Amino acid sequence: MNPSELRASLALSSIFALRMLGLFLILPIFSLHAQGLPDGDNATLVGLTMGIYGMVQAFFHIPLGLLSDRYGRRVIVAFGLSLFIIGALIAASHDDLWWIMFGRAIQGAGAISAAISAWVADLTREEVRTRAMALIGGSIAISFALSVVIATPLYHALGMPGIFWMMAILGCISLWVALQLVPTASAPVLSAPNGVRGHLNQLKKVFQNPELVRLNIGVLILHTSQVALFLVIPRLLDEVGLPIADHWLVYLSVLVASLIIMMPMMMQAERKNRLALLVKVSIALMCCAQVYFAVVLIGQWSSVLSLCIGLLIFFIGFNLLEALQPSLVSRYAGENRGAGLGIYNTTMSIGLFLGGILGGWLYGSWGPNSIFYVDIGLLIGWLIIALGMTELPKKTNSLKI
Repeated sequence: MNPSELRASLALSSIFALRMLGLFLILPIFSLHAQGLPDGDNATLVGLTMGIYGMVQAFFHIPLGLLSDRYGRRVIVAFGLSLFIIGALIAASHDDLWWIMFGRAIQGAGAISAAISAWVADLTREEVRTRAMALIGGSIAISFALSVVIATPLYHALGMPGIFWMMAILGCISLWVALQLVPTASAPVLSAPNGVRGHLNQLKKVFQNPELVRLNIGVLILHTSQVALFLVIPRLLDEVGLPIADHWLVYLSVLVASLIIMMPMMMQAERKNRLALLVKVSIALMCCAQVYFAVVLIGQWSSVLSLCIGLLIFFIGFNLLEALQPSLVSRYAGENRGAGLGIYNTTMSIGLFLGGILGGWLYGSWGPNSIFYVDIGLLIGWLIIALGMTELPKKTNSLKI
């Protein structure tokens, strides 16, 4: 990338990461925090509060993406960040489950992921666009990794309202970045030349592309299983005697180890053009992690060490998939990249919501092991679907970068 492309990609990735941090930051702590709130013993309601951010996003990704085509990326991204800030302030001002849910819904309404992805495409050349999209995908994994490390120390120092106040401050910083630091695209953003029919044709092509269908099903299952899992993990760590203030030590240890293991895997797959194969391996790792957790609970072998082993397996697979999938979407979609990324982000948001509401219901009705069983079934189904993925032709750059 040239300096302008790199600056734009990093700035937009940081904005994207903030929105995902807004979701992920409460995952390791909220199920425990909610126990002290009115109605906090209702696991389904707690799961809905965790997942509503993703549900509302699912309704707005594509409309806001299309509006960004008509009115410009910067205007829509600024609008979405403003909603993110307002929602954080509402949640910070009320120590009540229903008000927190309302604030999270307002945050989710600022669904700017598709607009940001399109802005990246506007500001990068074809030869380097996949790298820029990989930065966006990697920012999701980094957000999740950062959230599970810093969430418990922040909760211990600031409490839940303080975390929401911090989100509002970070939202203001991101708004400044969007308004001041991200360059304007050299070509003006126009509405689609074929209007509504053109947009519908783009969406139709995405839905008819079997590789994109596989990736969209995959991201839905990935985030459903992730959110559901983190309704259980904080409680299991608490049950084995690890204080919530020390949970970050577990998360940091397994994250560092997972990055050390996953980076050579990703570089080797990129070099040998085996990214689709690595996706399948990563799904299998996610499934193995869920099986491991179920076996540990059945055998009553829960300990800090045993949970760390399961989390390590989980994080290797999860971080690989978060980095790989958006880049693959941008390449499989070709000229329909905007529509492809809009649908991808929509299905991701649906998964975030389903993980919260399904995980909460399963935990409250059938106990923690039921979450692992359902996640195993979902991941096996995804692996079967993914077996048909084909490798993309090897890229050849026309320019030396």
